Amino acid sequence: MVQDLLIAVVAAAAVGALYLAAAARVVRQYERGVVLRLGRLRDEVRPPGFTMVLPGVDRLRKVNMQIVTMPVPAQDGITRDNVTVRVDAVIYFKVVDPASAVVEVEDYRFAVSQMAQTSLRSIIGKSDLDDLLSNREKLNQGLELMIDSPAVGWGVQIDRVEIKDVSLPETMKRSMARQAEADRERRARVINADAELQASKKLAEAASEMSTQPAALQLRLLQTVVAVAAEKNSTLVLPFPVELLRFLERAQQGAPGAPAPEAAQTPDPGARVGPGGDSGASAPEGARPPDSGASAPDGARLPDSGASSPDGARPSGSGTPDPRPAVSSKPYAHH
Repeated sequence: MVQDLLIAVVAAAAVGALYLAAAARVVRQYERGVVLRLGRLRDEVRPPGFTMVLPGVDRLRKVNMQIVTMPVPAQDGITRDNVTVRVDAVIYFKVVDPASAVVEVEDYRFAVSQMAQTSLRSIIGKSDLDDLLSNREKLNQGLELMIDSPAVGWGVQIDRVEIKDVSLPETMKRSMARQAEADRERRARVINADAELQASKKLAEAASEMSTQPAALQLRLLQTVVAVAAEKNSTLVLPFPVELLRFLERAQQGAPGAPAPEAAQTPDPGARVGPGGDSGASAPEGARPPDSGASAPDGARLPDSGASSPDGARPSGSGTPDPRPAVSSKPYAHH
């Protein structure tokens, strides 16, 4: 009898252990437990730790309360300014109501993913290309509101939505690169023109100041020579200022013992210029100069250039003797 009692106690303990093993549940810290008893939702949400359920009657669903990072697949779309783009994003969300996440939607993860894709396509069609590239904060906020509106009824809270990348066609990339290069070239030319304008104003002021002090121009010339010589050029062109030559000329004229400039000889107003350009006395009236091509009479000799002509007139020409030989000694007649 004692043996039968011992067997009964051991059997009861075994059944109790089996029941305890079947009813015991452990809920982790980042989870919450939702109990469905005979298919009906229990109002009590099981906290983290050890909990018990009725085996065969209760069913415990564990819901993760951590923030979930879900990438949104890249979506092809056409922007409002008719540009084809490919945009992908990432969404951060978490469950705030475990009961609604279990009861209201079959799979809240899949539902959030599909809603994010459709919202991303919608936001692409409503935006311009410039907004997608430069104004992403505003697009992220609009995308977050579009996804969060239906997700609230699922017990899900959208924490953040970020657009990761915007892929453009190669032709559009080349067009944008040319546009950016042209814009940079325009800004460079404007800056260069502005610099030239400022430099011209400063140069005009410097020229005005140097005009009052000629020595400043010489100092500037010497500075330029020093700057050129520092580059170790093989040829150095040194301009010589005309003002320095004039200064030396004035200094030479003012020096004691310097020869006075010769006075120019004033021609006699009564004298006439001869045929050869010599200013002397005029030939006597009726006198004809000897013809260079005609021969003199026999025995006559051409008059020497140094001798005076009859009636005190000088023959025209220079004082160089005539190299032609005498052909005749007979004098020529006067008319």
